[in-house]
Amino acid sequence: MEVIFIERLWRSLKQEAIYLEEISDGFQSRRVIKKWMAFYNSDRPHSALDRQTPDDAYWAGLKDKKAA
Repeated sequence: MEVIFIERLWRSLKQEAIYLEEISDGFQSRRVIKKWMAFYNSDRPHSALDRQTPDDAYWAGLKDKKAA
């Protein structure tokens, strides 16, 4: 199952960020990837997480654990 997740993540990263930029060096690629990862985790809702962002799902899970 983890392999499927990683392959989907890489495919999304390439299609939504890497292929759309004209990357000239490693520093620029790092900035592009960092920006996209921040978007992916904090702004982009995921259907597998009931339309929550990964950040929202993570923090909600921590609150649930504390309440138990």
